[in-house]
Amino acid sequence: MAEVARGGRRSVRPALSAALLLVVLAILLTLGTWQMQRLAWKDKLLADIAERHAQAPVELAAIESMWRGGGDVEYRPVILKGTFEHDKERHFFATWNGQSGYHVYTPLRLTDGRHVFVNRGFVPFERKDAETRKGGEISGEQQVVGLARARLDGKPSSLVPDNDLAKNVFYWKDLDAMASSTGIAPENLVPFFVDADNAPNPGGLPVGGVTQFDLPNNHLQYALTWYGLAAALLGVSGINFWRSRRR
Repeated sequence: MAEVARGGRRSVRPALSAALLLVVLAILLTLGTWQMQRLAWKDKLLADIAERHAQAPVELAAIESMWRGGGDVEYRPVILKGTFEHDKERHFFATWNGQSGYHVYTPLRLTDGRHVFVNRGFVPFERKDAETRKGGEISGEQQVVGLARARLDGKPSSLVPDNDLAKNVFYWKDLDAMASSTGIAPENLVPFFVDADNAPNPGGLPVGGVTQFDLPNNHLQYALTWYGLAAALLGVSGINFWRSRRR
């Protein structure tokens, strides 16, 4: 009886090993395929961004019409006119060219009384206070050329710190909080941002044209890693099977 029991255990072990091998192999292949799908999505996204960036800017009304129709306004060139309200600027923590600092989001008041939050560009950490860069606070009606940027539906990750409204430091672009903290009513707010282009600022700061176009695209590398692990697993399993057969 003992010999029968041992024989039964020996016959079960290969079956369990084969089942485990198939499960792990399926997981690795699934992860590799998912990364290939992400690669196709990222390639299309980068192509769309490049195509939109090359287009001529259109009036703000055209971008708003697209947004109301459910269209994607991201990275679409836009031209708008208004007056900056520098006393209401909001500061988004950012790095640029190896420096830590802030992107300055300033409400642009349009002729119809509504506001657009414009990312005017980067200022170093020590120049956060607008008093240190008064020369860059241009007055009067201005024409702004830039790119429309969609608002976020919510905090992008639990790892991102909460916005510090008391210190006017934002770690994620909460358009509603930016508006409410400056007293701008929701009905007077254009529902997306605009990143200003790199037109020279007479005061030097903020430095415009900070929109990031080179989005990370490592999906092919990740896919090859998962597929490589799957191939290695098959190779090692095949060698072990061959050795066991010889024994």
